[in-house]
Amino acid sequence: MLRFMPVGDSMTIGSAGEHTWRYRMWQHLRATCEGPFQIVGPRETLYDKAADAPTSHEYADPDFPRGHLAGWGEGWQHMAPLIGEAVRRHRADVLLVSLGLIDLGFYTNAEQTAENVRAFIDAARTARPRVRMVLLPVIPNTRAELDPSFAEQVALFNTLLAKTVADLDTPGSPLLLASPPEPYDIHSDTYDGTHPNASGEHRIAEAFAGAMYEAWGIGGPYTAGTD
Repeated sequence: MLRFMPVGDSMTIGSAGEHTWRYRMWQHLRATCEGPFQIVGPRETLYDKAADAPTSHEYADPDFPRGHLAGWGEGWQHMAPLIGEAVRRHRADVLLVSLGLIDLGFYTNAEQTAENVRAFIDAARTARPRVRMVLLPVIPNTRAELDPSFAEQVALFNTLLAKTVADLDTPGSPLLLASPPEPYDIHSDTYDGTHPNASGEHRIAEAFAGAMYEAWGIGGPYTAGTD
């Protein structure tokens, strides 16, 4: 039994009425994964924009395993203290992590964010020494188009993330740096320049799926549509 835990910020938790890329990943794994698997995590809700809180269960399709560790406005610095207990409690085997944009936008610079990545990895491994992780680079959003200094921080962090993955990868607890979703257009794959719409959800799921299939033979090529 493989247990997958999605970890992320607002792009991962999603908001009321959305499918989320987590749902697209579950669909993909259900169609391609040999053997049993679970989607796990300590949280199940979506973010409710009206309530300004993660209290919604109004998924576009609620009939799927909704476990995750994601939060609106939460980044590496928030998840590093939480990941150990989440991994231990839910016995996660593979972490699918999409974090960093909110850190760089509001909390920490690229170097500080990279240090929080290392703390996150260490905590996850302490809880489950053979845990695997797939890390997605930060996808630049509309702010990066308008703010060159922010765009530079995003680019620097993605370079540091790649270095961190190379430095900390081990045979017993492998790390993968997923390729950025390609193609990905913030004007057509998001609804506001940051958060994915249906096509963006598929592209993010495809980035994780492709990395796992190519490196570990988990699942298969991503073939889902763009509905």
